[in-house]
Amino acid sequence: MASRSVFEIVVLAAVVVLYFLPALIADKRRRHDLLIIALFNAVLGWTVLGWLLALFWSFQPNPPEDLGGQTKTRSRRIGMLVFSRRLDDRVHAREARAAERERSSR
Repeated sequence: MASRSVFEIVVLAAVVVLYFLPALIADKRRRHDLLIIALFNAVLGWTVLGWLLALFWSFQPNPPEDLGGQTKTRSRRIGMLVFSRRLDDRVHAREARAAERERSSR
């Protein structure tokens, strides 16, 4: 009788570990949103789809911490690149016009 209850405890522990596997993987990968993944897993993990979504989510890379700042910096870089290209085009066009005037005046 005692061996059966030990077996049941081991099986129960294995089932609980398997159930919370997405949260354990997220913890091992040091996800910033570990608590959200664990809560999602605890609430919706009983559905196969919820457990699979939590597992998929736990394998995703960490989102950037300062997404707004990165977007602003990237936008600023693109704006400066466009500005530089247009300025360069204007300088080349001005030089071409000056060279054309010089040729036509001769």
